[in-house]
Amino acid sequence: IPVVKIQGLPVRMDHFLEALKQIEPSAIREVFTEIPNLGWKDVGGLEEVRKSLSEAVLWPLEHRAYFEEVRLSPPRGLLLVGPPGTGKTLLAKALAGESRVNFIAVKGPQVLSMYVGESERAVREIFHKARQAAPCLLFFDEIDALVPRRSDGGHDARVAERVVSQFLCEMDGLEELRGVFVLGATNRPELLDAALLRPGRFDRQVEVPVPDARALRAIYAVHVRGRALAGDVDLAAVAAATAGATGAEAEWVCRRAAYRCIERAVEADATERNEAKGPNRRALTVCMDDFQAAIREWEAQP
Repeated sequence: IPVVKIQGLPVRMDHFLEALKQIEPSAIREVFTEIPNLGWKDVGGLEEVRKSLSEAVLWPLEHRAYFEEVRLSPPRGLLLVGPPGTGKTLLAKALAGESRVNFIAVKGPQVLSMYVGESERAVREIFHKARQAAPCLLFFDEIDALVPRRSDGGHDARVAERVVSQFLCEMDGLEELRGVFVLGATNRPELLDAALLRPGRFDRQVEVPVPDARALRAIYAVHVRGRALAGDVDLAAVAAATAGATGAEAEWVCRRAAYRCIERAVEADATERNEAKGPNRRALTVCMDDFQAAIREWEAQP
């Protein structure tokens, strides 16, 4: 290709966006810093959990004078415990969005390295970046993979012990963790090291339960927001039919119902083409039959 032609090629924004998909900056390879555009309005139900998170994180930010008056230091950490799909990660993002502080989500298993000392260095770097980004919410998803219970067995027991020790030192070591709140999430709290759960580290464990009928109705209301619903859609009936579902499963039902709506529109377009008519652009409306079909698919899953 001639050099003159190459020099004349324009570089547009979509080229940069495509490049970002393939190249990840080495400085944030273990962490991702952002301020999520989410809030409590995006969380259905879970009022008690939201209240506990607000007391631990929002109160020290909004009512700092009260804490200073009674000489009370804010908690350092809180552990979210609950089955998969109950919304632990969503709660963390909504909390950061409500508090408008930086949010660092750690890819826990990716912190671990096969090379001696690299895992501990990664933990130090994560907390260092959190201190630089303070006020900051540091979120460890699947924290049991990063700080498991220390034991004498296993070929990698020494590596796990060093990582856990480094993590504990960072939480309450000589260097104060000022302006950083550590939030962990796990569905297997029995695998965590006992030293992590003592007062002064993760001060509270908050149970994130499977939603009841009322909370499930609120979750469905969040996930259908912005979608056109037919008049026969009864979200209370949908919640009753999917009793015992988690928040992730409720979102899946809403997505499948929307796909069924699109499927009906595609089939109608194909019929019009077969009848030598041009397909007409129609407004898509999700009806109760779409939800019932999605519920049957959900029930058929193993």
